[in-house]
Amino acid sequence: MSNPLSKFSAPIHAVGDTLGHLFHYIALFVIGGTIVWSSVYEYLAIMQQGYASLKDILLLFIYLELGAMVGIYFKTHRLPVQYLIYIAITALARHLVIDIQKVTDPFHVYLILAIVVAILILSAAIFVFAYTASHFGNPEDQAKSEDTKPDF
Repeated sequence: MSNPLSKFSAPIHAVGDTLGHLFHYIALFVIGGTIVWSSVYEYLAIMQQGYASLKDILLLFIYLELGAMVGIYFKTHRLPVQYLIYIAITALARHLVIDIQKVTDPFHVYLILAIVVAILILSAAIFVFAYTASHFGNPEDQAKSEDTKPDF
């Protein structure tokens, strides 16, 4: 016996997919707009200050990487993990620049050491990603090549 609602299944799935994609694009535009807004605000604060310190420049790089990540995600619908790692390395470097001025007590020395180790671990992760991508490819690339192979 067939389900009486089965004839509505395809249109319901189509509406759900459309609403999901619409939400996805709206969220990306909101995130992208927020990144632009925040970076412009920060840039205007730097201009008012009259000079840009290293921590200000690193913050602008974080905004740049966030914007690039949103742009890539918008085009490919894939979240590039490498960009998240780049952002984390830049944020840790910014934190290191700020904390290096406070190295008066032993706790800050350990904190700085921990930040340096974290940056080294993240750098190693980038190396592993690059190595595996160059030697083994990306799973998405393999799926695309399987889609284009003719069926015999």
